[in-house]
Amino acid sequence: MSDISQHTTTSIKGDEQAVQQPRVLVIYAHPDPDNSIANQVLLKAAQGLPHVTVHDLYAHYPDFFIDVAAEHRLLLEHDVIVFQHPLFMYSCPALMKEWMDTVLGKGFAFGKGRALKDKHWRSVVTTGGSKEAFSAHGYNQYPLEQILQPFELTAKLCQMHWIEPLVLYWARNVEQAVRIEHAQAYRSWLLHPLESRE
Repeated sequence: MSDISQHTTTSIKGDEQAVQQPRVLVIYAHPDPDNSIANQVLLKAAQGLPHVTVHDLYAHYPDFFIDVAAEHRLLLEHDVIVFQHPLFMYSCPALMKEWMDTVLGKGFAFGKGRALKDKHWRSVVTTGGSKEAFSAHGYNQYPLEQILQPFELTAKLCQMHWIEPLVLYWARNVEQAVRIEHAQAYRSWLLHPLESRE
């Protein structure tokens, strides 16, 4: 069995009552994390929150042999699934794609299986290009929302609720202050991931 970190459920106490936090699973994929600039800042923002589990795919599966049963258990234990990754060739890194192909299988996530029904999906993405590059007049020709549609369709196939992606454009070129501000927004959302949907 894979050595996957256990999550902890927490409550935030208000003046009169405690509201249970939704459990968040951050599935992180970066094949060269030591040379990542923006994703390391974002990853630190996600760490240290007791209701958030950070699951580094390349750390767990450097050989690409994915423990599907362990991944299924992890998914079932969480309410919000975050896919954090850089944009690679208009998609995600290879291991994350392999994870989706093997873990989100027919009979579990779709078809007769509805294990992920009513859970929430959010993509947290960094890009090498500027926002202007993702337009009809830019070199990528299409907006990022359109490029990410395969992920949205996968979420819908699994009967999950799609949350608008959180994107940091031009991630290696923006000022560090911009990365930090983006990471703070990410952490603020992680603290209350479903607040605007209730």
